[in-house]
Order: sequence, then C-alpha cells, then structure tokens
Amino acid sequence: MGHFDLRNRVVMGLAGVLLAGVAALGLAGCGEQPADGADDGRPEIVVTTGMIADMVRHTVGEHANVTALMGEGVDPHLYRPTRRDVLRLQDADIVVYNGLFLEGRMGDVLEQQRQAGRHVVAVGDWLDEAMLLDDEANAEHADPHVWMDVDLWSRLVDRFGDWMGEVDPDHTDDYRANADRYIAELTELHDYVQQVIDSIPAEHRVLVTAHDAFNYFGLAYDIEVRGVYGISTDSQAGTHDINRLVDLIVERQLPAVFAESTIDDRRVRGLIEGAASRDHTLRLGGELFSDAMGAADTYEGTYIGMIDHNATTIARALGGDAPERGLHGRLGE
Repeated sequence: MGHFDLRNRVVMGLAGVLLAGVAALGLAGCGEQPADGADDGRPEIVVTTGMIADMVRHTVGEHANVTALMGEGVDPHLYRPTRRDVLRLQDADIVVYNGLFLEGRMGDVLEQQRQAGRHVVAVGDWLDEAMLLDDEANAEHADPHVWMDVDLWSRLVDRFGDWMGEVDPDHTDDYRANADRYIAELTELHDYVQQVIDSIPAEHRVLVTAHDAFNYFGLAYDIEVRGVYGISTDSQAGTHDINRLVDLIVERQLPAVFAESTIDDRRVRGLIEGAASRDHTLRLGGELFSDAMGAADTYEGTYIGMIDHNATTIARALGGDAPERGLHGRLGE
C-alpha cells in the first residue's frame, strides 16, 4: 500500500483510544466485526456525514474505500456511535469528520483519535475563524453547518485535495485533479443557487425552517433565515418562539415554511396552524435536506443534488423562478 501502509502502525493505538470511547459512551460488547466486504488492499476512509463522504469520494476516486457512518435522515447532533461504528473507526486508515461540534455526541471519540496523532481531520477546522458564524445559543461554539454555503464548501474540497496529497504523495496529482474537477461543478452550483434565490421577491425572501441549519446559506445567498429550533437540535422551542415566528410570517405575508428531513415537522406545522388562526394561509413549501442528504443512489443523495433540491424548492415555494427539476433536470431521479 506504499505511503498508505498505516494499519499495522496505528491499529493498536486506535484500539485503546476507541475502546475507551466505547466505555465512556456505555456501548456494549466489541466482538462484532463490520460486514463491509473483503479487504481489497485499498485504504479505508471512514467519515461521519454524507456530505463529507461525497467530498471524499470525489477527491480520492479509485484510490480508497469510503464508508459514511450516518446515512439518510440521520441527525448528527443527536447521533450516538454504535458498536459497529466504533469498530469501523478502529479499523480505518483515515477518519474525516465535520467538527465544530456538529457530531456532538460522538465528539469525544473523534477528538481522542485526533489527539493521538492519527490520520484524523475535522474539515471545519480548516476555515478561518472570520469565515465562521456564531452559535447564538452557545457563545463557545461556531455554527457547524458550513456545507450550506457552496463556495465555503468548495474551499474545504480544495484543502482536502491538498491534504490527501500530503498523506499519500504517490497519488498527489490524481487528488489535485479530482478536487479541481469537483470544484468546477460546485462553482456552477453556487451560481445557480444565487440566481434562483435572487429571483424570489424581496418581501418574501425569508426562509423559515425547523432549525437554524441555513445561516450560512442565508448569508451567502442573501435570504433571511429563521428556525424554530436553534443551531443544535438538542435545543428546545417553546410557545414564545412559535408565536414570534407566526408574527413574522403574518407581517411579511410569507407563502410557505419548510420542514427538514432529519427533524419532526410538528413544530413547523404548528406555524401553519398559528398563521391560519390569524387568517393567513401558509403552506408547507417542501422538505429540505439540512444535516443529511437524500436517499443513497438518488440525485438528492449527493451533495450537489442536496443543495440543488434545497435551492429549487425554496425559490419555487417563495415565488421565485427556478426550473421544476433543478439545475441539471435531475431532481426526483
């Protein structure tokens, strides 16, 4: 495996770190092995979220196997690693995660690996502090939802391409070429999102969703963002929060609010009922992908498809001009 001949050098140290993490998390038993198929000799990269998996797969191409711990509809704020997850991490050559406290309930296990000097990286840590938004509910944390700004995400792809070349110099040129190719696609996506959000009438350019996952999206594409819950879905929303949002909705005569694929939509439907009690017709504009992408093997199950779906859905529901099937005509595939 050349420069990737890591497993024999790190697995014993990782085992101690991760088994300590298992004990701390109260996970039972460690005899089970991941059923991911036979080892084909390529390095194993384990990542947390689907968005990061998409970035990594585009960059490494055929040179590594990539496994994501969290799939469709999974909320990373609340996710607890399973016994199988811990074993996958233990067996990984490289671990990539978002950081910025997104993976809150498995953060200790991930941080222990990084501090142990392994090939572990939190991509959010590559962003300058000036690029990060605050978590208004917790002054000590930044908002972790950086993938919602396509230009910001492109910067991380660029940095990841360089980082992979440092870890595996034998394939530096391939990683750089793959990253550049993907960045070109993301540039096209960024321009599309800006265009369709700009088409929303100014008085309706307010995005009301289940939680504050879209603040980077709002800043990048000039749309006001309000969430029922805070940045982390651990936070609670009370009657006061609902009434405050209903006031805004009625005042601005907003036509739609949006659910999210990883969060129960009861609070959002409460907004619709509250608006109706004030003689304002409000509809559910659609379900957005916030902390997880769509189903595997679908267009929305890719990062580009996820953002295309969100921008197209938002623009069409709020009175903007966007093609029914999105940037590439692939929505719904």
